[in-house]
Amino acid sequence: MDKKLKVSVVMASYNEEKAIGKMIDEIRKYTKEYDTEILIVDSSKDKTPEIAKEKGAKVIWQEPKGHGIALRTAINEAKGDFIITSDCDNTYPMEYIPVVMKLVNEDGYDLVSCNRLTRQLGSEMPFSNKLANKGFAFLVKVLYRIDTRDVTTGMFCMKKEVKNKIKWETNFSFPCEIIVRTVANGFKYKEIDIPYLIRVGEVTLNKWRSGKAYIKCIFNYKFNLKIDPKEL
Repeated sequence: MDKKLKVSVVMASYNEEKAIGKMIDEIRKYTKEYDTEILIVDSSKDKTPEIAKEKGAKVIWQEPKGHGIALRTAINEAKGDFIITSDCDNTYPMEYIPVVMKLVNEDGYDLVSCNRLTRQLGSEMPFSNKLANKGFAFLVKVLYRIDTRDVTTGMFCMKKEVKNKIKWETNFSFPCEIIVRTVANGFKYKEIDIPYLIRVGEVTLNKWRSGKAYIKCIFNYKFNLKIDPKEL
């Protein structure tokens, strides 16, 4: 029998007790053919870590420092040959795990990101968020010549070689850093469309702080502005 592929599904969580159990069940459902590790870096004050542990996930406690820092920790701690990222709020469709895995394992891509900003996207995302996210993607497309429409997505699939080569440094704009620096380092990149679902639980994102960080991130790596990573 062929050895199963080692896959790590990693997430950062903050007070996601209403969603985390279903998320882990969905991950298990669509990763049955893989040797799967579910790794969560958690800063919650609710029962999120207890539920995750009961479901068999590995949980690493971290003081609240921001979503990007938590996700960086999760990626760096992952043991899989392939790493899939997601949010813990049930907004990303886990049935696309086999799709992104085929692209990285069989079709030769090193990084695959998942575009939420399709024509089908409706009230699942506030209009102001859609407008800002499309603007960020447009800047990346123009300045970096990267074929992307969503640089704020939370769902990626990468080979371990990507995380081993790049030392990640941003926090609030981490998804954008993943895309632009992976391409800048010569890795093969692809974006696919996915449906985006209504989140379970409260929104914790500070959109103004995040928006400023994305603008700085985009210009920082393009023009080598040497902005303090703490601002990104």
